[in-house]
Amino acid sequence: MTSSILVEISPNIPENLRRLPELAGNLFFSWLRPCRSLFEDLDEELWRQTDGNPKLLLRCVDQAALDRAASDAVYLARYRQVLVNFDAYLATPAALPDAPLVAYFCAEYGFHESFPIYSGGLGVLAGDHCKAASDERLNFVAVGLLYGQGYFTQAVDSDGAQHAVYESHDPRDLPVQPVRRADGKWLSVTLEIAGRTVCTRIWRAQVGRVRVFLLDTNCENNTPEDREITHRLYGGDKATRIRQEMVLGIGGVRALRALGLAPAVWHVNEGHAAFLILERMRECVAQGASAEVALEAVAAQCVFTTHTPVAAGHDSFPHDLIVQQFGAWFDRLGWPLERVLELGRAPGVPHEFNMTWLALAGTRSANGVSRVHGSVSARLCAPHRTELPP
Repeated sequence: MTSSILVEISPNIPENLRRLPELAGNLFFSWLRPCRSLFEDLDEELWRQTDGNPKLLLRCVDQAALDRAASDAVYLARYRQVLVNFDAYLATPAALPDAPLVAYFCAEYGFHESFPIYSGGLGVLAGDHCKAASDERLNFVAVGLLYGQGYFTQAVDSDGAQHAVYESHDPRDLPVQPVRRADGKWLSVTLEIAGRTVCTRIWRAQVGRVRVFLLDTNCENNTPEDREITHRLYGGDKATRIRQEMVLGIGGVRALRALGLAPAVWHVNEGHAAFLILERMRECVAQGASAEVALEAVAAQCVFTTHTPVAAGHDSFPHDLIVQQFGAWFDRLGWPLERVLELGRAPGVPHEFNMTWLALAGTRSANGVSRVHGSVSARLCAPHRTELPP
């Protein structure tokens, strides 16, 4: 009986093109056409096959294509000009060096089609927000989730029926890097979900000057169920969704703390991330504040943007599911359970915990994404807000 050995052969990047992997690893390429062209011109067909993914292309491209580019004077001149622009962009000092740090939380980011951690408009706007923060040289960091499969793509069969197709993504092919501790080990944080300790790893994506920290639960010491929490964007049942949002909100705050970051402003971009409000309250209570004082202190630092102009589009969870997933964690807030649940109780739906309502209860500044949307959302969110500016 013979056994087969799988061998992966990767091309060697020529010395005079050695910074191509660096360019592929910064999403700066997503809005700089000359940078993307460097990869596309190595192999146009492969560029299409990889959906314009420069990291995957560099793993798969033929060595001869790299060698040709390394000896092409025109290509090298273009490469050097891109590096000049790239280095100058990154080296430009912050607009306000002493500006307070803003932490931006969102469940999805649409940076580029080759990085499938988004589903639609919310993600595209969040991605553009990060790119604009980079261009404006703001003191800004973003937090999200790294999904193993992301969102589905649609396929249509011969009968015209639509099917959801999921595809697993190798992190080696994505513009992310593990965040390491000083001893070289992967930086991770833990949180309690349904009485279990769940580990979340921290990745970093670089969007120009902006750091985006992404969490995933595909850790060896997690149960198979917990390893799949961050498997699919908006996938699974309500129990999966609430766990994802706990990882995003609670795990996201803990990740920033583990990184030594102390944001002055916490931006909750859509209700999916609103559990960060409860985690921030827990921190304040642990430091000796009452729950009432903690809520006011947290709300003064939090900003909320709502994107969904229909009530049915706002996440809500049955109270028994909330209690099951949080368990004794709620005891750390210093309030009776009913008072905690009141933070997410929307009018007319007394037995559901509404994430938008939690976000409104835990922020003192809220807005919509346009003038008309702000007006519509204000009507949906009354009596919490009488006006939601764009």
